[in-house]
Amino acid sequence: MSLKERRVSGETVYDGKFLKVDCDLIELPDGKQTHREFIRHPGAVVILPLLADGRVLVERQFRYPMQREFIEFPAGKIDPGEADLDCAKRELEEETGYTAKEWTYVCTIHNAIAYSDERLELFLARDLTAGAPKLDEGEFLECFTATVPELLEMVRTGKITDVKTIIGLFWLEKIVSGTWQPA
Repeated sequence: MSLKERRVSGETVYDGKFLKVDCDLIELPDGKQTHREFIRHPGAVVILPLLADGRVLVERQFRYPMQREFIEFPAGKIDPGEADLDCAKRELEEETGYTAKEWTYVCTIHNAIAYSDERLELFLARDLTAGAPKLDEGEFLECFTATVPELLEMVRTGKITDVKTIIGLFWLEKIVSGTWQPA
């Protein structure tokens, strides 16, 4: 049995600076029709910055939709025509001031598959050199370092709830221990 849904028609119902919202009429596998509303997102990168001493560079940032601060990995939206790795390098330097000599692709995750086409490309950054951040206008964040066990404890206790950061930390724990290597 095929589970595929087929688009019959649709339209963009919201076209913002960052996101678009589409509403499509679709045909279900049983031939019935219904609507699907979903967010179109340009994609983003997530950087797992590992310092030489084994500490990890993370950020604390206020997230308006949730009305609170979050601890998360550096990340950012991929610009039109921008290569994923180029975006990762740009975002790491803009947000933290750090540059990395060694970059490794880790994986792709889809964090909201029921209502968005967003994809997140995770990269491990090593051999880091500190520098001055180049934050975008209106961007405010604080960087700090912690060990992988300290960050995992923050996940366990609910201090870190951001899904991209949790998945990145689980990967980083496996990479640092030598259990997993990125493909």
